[in-house]
Amino acid sequence: MAGQHTRLPPLNALRAFWAVMRQGTFRSAADELLVTPQAISQQIKLLEDTLHVPLFERKARVIEPTEHAIILSHFVQAGFDEFTEGIRRVTNSTYRNRININVSPYFATRYLMERLERFRQRMPGADIRLTTMVNVRDFAADEVDVSIQWGFGNWKEYDVKLLMHDPKIICCSPELAKQISSPTDLGRMTLLHPVMARDLWRKVLAHLGLPSLEMAGEIEFQDAATMRRGSISGIGVGLVSKLDALADIKAGALVAPLGIEILETMDKKDVPGFYLVVPRAHKRVKIISAFCDWIAAEQW
Repeated sequence: MAGQHTRLPPLNALRAFWAVMRQGTFRSAADELLVTPQAISQQIKLLEDTLHVPLFERKARVIEPTEHAIILSHFVQAGFDEFTEGIRRVTNSTYRNRININVSPYFATRYLMERLERFRQRMPGADIRLTTMVNVRDFAADEVDVSIQWGFGNWKEYDVKLLMHDPKIICCSPELAKQISSPTDLGRMTLLHPVMARDLWRKVLAHLGLPSLEMAGEIEFQDAATMRRGSISGIGVGLVSKLDALADIKAGALVAPLGIEILETMDKKDVPGFYLVVPRAHKRVKIISAFCDWIAAEQW
């Protein structure tokens, strides 16, 4: 019963706290909120006194959040997300028909674009705004309602749903394939991988029974299309999405030197995929909820 009467801190103190957590310093938080660093410091002191816990450790000119601050920050972010969503819903009547979607470039071109009209038929009049960025966006700052991201589903602060796995095939140019007769030969090759999954090759090598294999070199690529072109050009061995790999192998542009099925039995947790990522508060908006339901029901 006592928990029902918990005294909430002043909103301004929570706002200052959240700005400091995002910006990293009192001065940067002050610049964001258009106040003085002293005002920020006073608000943080007020919040600490209200909660009776230290939130930051002051070390010379550096501040470090305590464990209490890190825990609190997740709930404060969720609270401000709720506030933002509520303000949008009551002040912008057109927002109900608009949805801002950020999509992995590969998923957008390979899968989503050809099906997006199905959603428009389900929600006539929907104002769809689509961006294609590799990284998960700042949902609040970038005004993104929902995102479809490539990765392993490690976005614990959001609602996350796997839409489809993105299995890979070890591929290289026909010329380079002549130098690969067993998995151990990969140690002599330049290995190509996406910047969003720097440990993907390690997972592959562990699956091949070579967790400690030394790699001769690596090249990172921002997107799948560029990595695929790098594999075709012969600069290294790539992990190419199965759909593309099979087409390139058939055309003779790529070769799967270890076979196209060698990674099919990888542990599913080590296989990347495309995930629907959305803040929980956003799903309370009708059009966002409808989009989430539609995209989850599609057979990707």
